[in-house]
Amino acid sequence: MNERILLIDDHTLFRAGLRDLLTRRNIQVVADVGDGSEGVKIAASESLDIVLLDMRMPHMDGISVLKILKETKPDLPVAMLTTSSDESDLVGALRNGAQGYLLKDMEPDELVVALREIVAGKTVVAPDLAPVLASAVQGDSLENDTEKEEKEDPFAVLTPREFEILTLLAEGQSNKVIARNLGISDGTVKLHVKAILRKLNISSRITAAVMAVEHGVKKTPITMPPKRER
Repeated sequence: MNERILLIDDHTLFRAGLRDLLTRRNIQVVADVGDGSEGVKIAASESLDIVLLDMRMPHMDGISVLKILKETKPDLPVAMLTTSSDESDLVGALRNGAQGYLLKDMEPDELVVALREIVAGKTVVAPDLAPVLASAVQGDSLENDTEKEEKEDPFAVLTPREFEILTLLAEGQSNKVIARNLGISDGTVKLHVKAILRKLNISSRITAAVMAVEHGVKKTPITMPPKRER
């Protein structure tokens, strides 16, 4: 499989090295740019399988670019590639629709495996960030304890089909993968997801997945690529 990828990172030398690394592993780099607004324009006009996006950039930061990409191409997977292990950055990226949060010091093969898993429909977080993610989810759980007591089953408002799709969201599956698994169209899945978010009064599929995990629908919504021994 020759995935088509767009790189958005303001460090020229890093982009050049990453382009070479990916090309040697049969991943087609459609373009590599250092400006977020330019990346948004390219994403709008090109057929892509994934966008790899830096978190810290001048003029337009990674989260701002992510939000625009998700508005214009909601089904296009976007993975953050960053040096930041801050909980707020990780949670902010996932809640705004990122399907991956990867670190720049990952081993090359780990990065390639993660990218291909994201293209296949999974949500992937760098293994070094597992404790950070666990802390974030635990914090959300504690903050929501009162709401849970008041409403033990927040999913009672969902139809059986919507609940079924929620369980697949909790596994990190994309709309395309869900559609294929259920034998329905991408558009139908998209309508169901919108209905789920509206009924649960939330704004992102990641939040829906975390809610599902916290209420025991699925064990984990997120894939951690295996950590290589060094």
